[in-house]
Parts: sequence; C-alpha cells; structure tokens
Amino acid sequence: MTMPALAPRALGYIGVRAKDLGDWASYGSGLLGLQRVDKSRSALAFRMDDRRQRIIVEADGGDGISFFGWEVADAAALDALAARLEAAQISVVRGSGALADERRVKALIMLIDPVGNRLEFFYGAETANEPFRPGRSISGFRTGPLGLGHVVLNVDSRETIERLMAFYRDTLGFRLTDYYDHPFVARFLHVNARHHSLAFIQTGKNAVHHIMMELYSFDDVGQAYDLALGEEGRVGVTLGRHTSDFITSFYSFTPSGFMVEYGWGARSIDVDTWRATERKEGPSMWGHDRVWLSKEDNEKARALRLKNAAEGYRRPVQVMEGNYQVMAGVCPWWDATKAKIAAQ
Repeated sequence: MTMPALAPRALGYIGVRAKDLGDWASYGSGLLGLQRVDKSRSALAFRMDDRRQRIIVEADGGDGISFFGWEVADAAALDALAARLEAAQISVVRGSGALADERRVKALIMLIDPVGNRLEFFYGAETANEPFRPGRSISGFRTGPLGLGHVVLNVDSRETIERLMAFYRDTLGFRLTDYYDHPFVARFLHVNARHHSLAFIQTGKNAVHHIMMELYSFDDVGQAYDLALGEEGRVGVTLGRHTSDFITSFYSFTPSGFMVEYGWGARSIDVDTWRATERKEGPSMWGHDRVWLSKEDNEKARALRLKNAAEGYRRPVQVMEGNYQVMAGVCPWWDATKAKIAAQ
C-alpha cells in the first residue's frame, strides 16, 4: 500500500538533552564518527551527511531526547497535516521563524504524542555548502530519503502501545511493518523503504530505548565496536544480527542515558507491496546479549537464538551494488533455499 501523501517521509533530526557537552563531543565524534558543529556555550550539533545538522545536543542538565523532527514533503503537506491534526482535536503549535532558523528548516509545527514526546514536523531542511567531514575515518552514514535512522521507544504497557499505534498509524499515517508478542510485545512502523523508522517495545517504562545509525561499511561498525569495548561500560548490547531488518549491529550507551544502535546491512522494503506479519523467531538471529538483563533473561534469549540456529534460520546479507565481491564456489544453504522456493 502506498504511503499516505501527508505521512512523514523520514526521521529528520533529534534533540538530545545532556549534562555535559564535553562527553557528547567525545562520544559523537570519536566513537560514532559524526561531524561536530559548534552552536553556543550550551549547545552543539552534529552532521552525518549533507544536512546542516541531524543531532542537536543541549546542555540543560537532563537525559534522553527532547524532541523528534519528522520530515514532510513541502509546505502544502505541512499545512494539510496541521489541519488534519487540529480536526482530530490535537493541539498543534506553529514554530516561530526563529525556531525554524535554529532547526535549519523552512517551517515546522509542534505537538505532543500520547506519552509526552515532543514531535516536530518540518519541511525544507538546509543543506551545507561544505562536504561532510566525519569525526573519525568512516565510509559515511546511509541516510538520504531513508532519514537519520530509526528510533525505538520503551513503553510501559500493552495498553499504551495500542494508544501509540492509534496515534502514529491512524492519525499520522505511519505503516505497520511487522510485530511480535513474544518474548516481549513490539511493534515496528515504517514511513519509507527503511524497515522501520519507529518502534515500540513493552518494557515497563516510558522512555527512549535507542536510535539507530546505519553505516555504509561493515568495517566501520567493527572498528567502532573495538573503540566501544575499550571503554568500560560503553557497550550496552553485544554485536549481533536482527531478524527484523537484518542489520548487523551493536549498541552503545550515550552520555544521555539512551543507546545508539550502530549497524550495517539493513534491508529495504517495498512500501507499495509490503504486508505486515507476526514474527515468532525473536529479535535476533545471533548475538545481541543485553548487558542490563539478568542472567536468566539473557539465557532465555540465547535459547531462542539457538533454536533458530538449529532450525536453519538464515537470511541473505543485504548489500548494495558494488559493495561486495563474488567468491568462487557453491553455497549449499542458498542452493537448498532456492530449491525449496521453486518447489512451492
């Protein structure tokens, strides 16, 4: 099904709350490879592509994310979205020209979602005249029409997830990609060809779980993993591969309490033909031990991964044209998979 014309097109930017800009300057540039852009004594920003900024960090003494910027097509789409929200009795505030300048966009509107997150919808993001210069040697981030990446929210209960689904899917136009109810409740939503730009997971609290950044090279991820392993307490989730978007990634704790998933090789979906289904194989094909879980819960997750492995759960690696070399030889798993498909 084609995305609604008024639906957001991508996650455009985020605002981060921080206690200390120095911590973010080191983490953002040194580990993630973002380009630092100085703004003021109490704020800084980071670039990750040709946009003037993608991440804005404000030293207000807090933690977490203060706002999410969702991009729409143009001024007409922004006005139509505002009218639709107001017709649904949702309070909408139009951003001032000064705020638009601060966000480096032409115009924006603001509202609050059912659990208190500040959402900003905008159009006309500014691009920079200078090329992106990463904070460390990386190949670059996969953004463009896919947006910054994705965000996953902790949610306190299944009832709250249903309220959020009604708001984001039915009112804002996000589309359900897939979902599961075991080992925990999760809902994944898309607004473009990225498998999900937004997800909700039931964890017993309402807060940001993580944002995801995707790299062009698997080696970028591995080298960042080495850097993260060198800092005590930095790694939140070990290297592994997800069953949802097929990304290979690890998670690191930010200085602001949430995590960044840093990955490579996520699949794209066809939004015109995609149909949501229930997934029963759990969140990861392999790896992704979560350091905050109890030993018992990690063992349960490990048992599910080993079950998938025993049953032959495999998925092709997702690569872009030119970003691979073909080896000589045969692949018994892939040959068998093709034979099964042909026999159906």
